[in-house]
Amino acid sequence: MKGGRGSGRASTGSVRLWGRHAVEAALKNPHRVHRKLWATREGVASLDGELPADFPVEYADVSDLARLVARDAPHQGLVLECAGLEDIHLDEAMQARPGAPLVFLDQVTDPHNVGAILRSAAAFGAAAIVTQDRHAPPESGTVAKSASGALETVPWVRVVNLARALEEAAEGGYWRIGLAGEAEDNFGDVLPSGAVAIILGAEGEGMRHNIAGHCDALARLPISSAIESLNVSNAAAIALYAVATANSGKGE
Repeated sequence: MKGGRGSGRASTGSVRLWGRHAVEAALKNPHRVHRKLWATREGVASLDGELPADFPVEYADVSDLARLVARDAPHQGLVLECAGLEDIHLDEAMQARPGAPLVFLDQVTDPHNVGAILRSAAAFGAAAIVTQDRHAPPESGTVAKSASGALETVPWVRVVNLARALEEAAEGGYWRIGLAGEAEDNFGDVLPSGAVAIILGAEGEGMRHNIAGHCDALARLPISSAIESLNVSNAAAIALYAVATANSGKGE
């Protein structure tokens, strides 16, 4: 892979992951450099597959593991220290899964939301999620736990300039649809026959004006008037489902 997600920044620091799904997925990921596993014996027994005989494991009590993670984090008897994932460029992600949807997040900063969006991206076959280096959470145990293993399988592209990345997606043949509650058109009505990039803004503020200006269409999800808006991760899941359904209807 090229070094950097468009920023020249390399992910060389340590990341601490917890919870069975997140740890198990990281252990199975050949692109992860694993450093140490702290675990209860029950936690190790819950893993799918055996650890290599020389894998660095330190057995500990549940209370000891709780000191290694965020407060009240559900570690399930497993805490893994590993290196951050290698950086990836947007063109690499598009080439790896031609035509698969892209999800752009404009200043979505909540790690739980980003993790949940990664999980939906994995479920519906997205090529990648794309965020800025700034105004987005770092790779972390909270993101990984919320992603339930998807952090290891869905490319996470970080860029310096989100608007430029949207231009790159357009050059790659993607129709860019920004989700906006005030839009007149429904999302399903503007879906094209080709590749789709879904753009979502931060909760409350929504998409920035410049990012909305880089969309080919703005659309809303047809939700009941009884509720003002959806959580950004729920909106992403519904939009990805709509794209997947439309593609299956075309026999793709």
